[in-house]
Amino acid sequence: MKKIFFLVSLALLTFMNINAQKFMTRSGYIGFFSHTPVEDIKAENNQVASVLDMETGELVFQVLMRSFKFEKKLMEEHFNENYVESEKFPKSTFKGSIANFKEIDLMKEGNYEVTVNGELTIHGVSRQVSEKGKISVKNGKVEAQSIFTVKPEDYDIEIPGIVRNKIAEEMEVTVKMNYEKM
Repeated sequence: MKKIFFLVSLALLTFMNINAQKFMTRSGYIGFFSHTPVEDIKAENNQVASVLDMETGELVFQVLMRSFKFEKKLMEEHFNENYVESEKFPKSTFKGSIANFKEIDLMKEGNYEVTVNGELTIHGVSRQVSEKGKISVKNGKVEAQSIFTVKPEDYDIEIPGIVRNKIAEEMEVTVKMNYEKM
């Protein structure tokens, strides 16, 4: 597992200029929640790798799909084998930038409302996305968070009819990163 994180980190670094002011995490959080009258489904992943370039506003994420943990083992099995097909599509990625980067100064302490634009790839399908979030800079630490929705069908994730009423059409996704200077 440590080799995988090393390789993930190395891959993330190749996306960005080595001389820039970068912050990184290998223990970021992404969770998703699905609510229906029949059942709630919640999954969490605390092994998200991400790099934020404080000088350019570039941002990359890499998520190992098998690292999502569910309350019920059977849900986790179905998620990996039937829905996201983790063997075939082992990771999801995001590569983008802060759209309003010129309006803020992440080199100064403060709380910033941001819009992040980029390409989100899940299940081998890439889509352009634009989501709002918050970045907080304090005492040399950088925290970022966002809550948005994702439709499984937008990423060619098929939900069998037999369980369609148990899985919401839109998943609420929560992202929380605590970055440290590289």
